[in-house]
Amino acid sequence: MSLGTFLKSTIDGANALRTGFGITFRHYAEQQLKTKPVDTIQYPEERREQYPRTRWRHVLTRYDNGLEKCIGCSLCAGACPARCIYVQAAENTDEQRFSPGERYAAKYEINMLRCIFCGFCQDACPTGAIVLRKDFELSDYTREDFLYTKEMFLEAAPMETMIPASTIGAMNRENAAK
Repeated sequence: MSLGTFLKSTIDGANALRTGFGITFRHYAEQQLKTKPVDTIQYPEERREQYPRTRWRHVLTRYDNGLEKCIGCSLCAGACPARCIYVQAAENTDEQRFSPGERYAAKYEINMLRCIFCGFCQDACPTGAIVLRKDFELSDYTREDFLYTKEMFLEAAPMETMIPASTIGAMNRENAAK
């Protein structure tokens, strides 16, 4: 290496360091002098407003009568570019009805470590069963906990379909003992 190239590379390196330190010092001065203050969000208590098209947690929805919207067609699994969705369909019977169609999703799993939250599953679903909501707290401790099952996705049944306790009535213990 000649002396000329050594000096040129040394000067170029010094210029790069000067530029980097300049940016860092300028940011530090802005924060200390409050010329461009940054609002700190106290996270668990306060939350930032999310964008309207934000997509995070998957939810399997139900109809108003409590039946699942998912009919086990596996179109969501076919549309998924990451191949993280697995659907196993089963037949509905008259005794056990889970969805209004002939079939329902007996097993519905999503590997959340592979999911890229693109929303293609939501777009492909013909019944609108799978939707992506704005709940973004998806962290966990082990890899096995990121394999979400149907029970973790399924919305709770609407309260209208449940029998109110007031209509059941009190049990008459004297007549029950006889």
